[in-house]
Amino acid sequence: MRLITLTLIVGWLILTAASGITQASGLPAVEQKKIEALISGVEQMKDAGFIRNGKSYNSTDAAEFLRLKWKSRLAEIHSAVDFIDKVASFSSTTGKPYRIRFGGGRDQLSAEYFRAQLSLLERRSVKQSS
Repeated sequence: MRLITLTLIVGWLILTAASGITQASGLPAVEQKKIEALISGVEQMKDAGFIRNGKSYNSTDAAEFLRLKWKSRLAEIHSAVDFIDKVASFSSTTGKPYRIRFGGGRDQLSAEYFRAQLSLLERRSVKQSS
């Protein structure tokens, strides 16, 4: 779990420092960076499965799916919290919640996971700007 958090933080820092980040549909740049950091964190979780509608997907496929779903709902997403609530938590088709199955076999609702990761990102950001 520490490696995941470290990866998430490194992703956040890279995105924050990167130039030329395109702002999505009026989404504040800081919120876009948070969303990208959350997705990048998922992408790095090589030992996890992402359960969507009863089927498990690897981290690369999960990240690609989240980016595509986010893109398809740009008009509805005004913050990282919106991304979690409207994109990364449940299937728009079936209403079933998404889950993450970690390497040790532990499952967690993706909404819980993403909220915890967002909280870590925001706490780290506050510490770095102090």
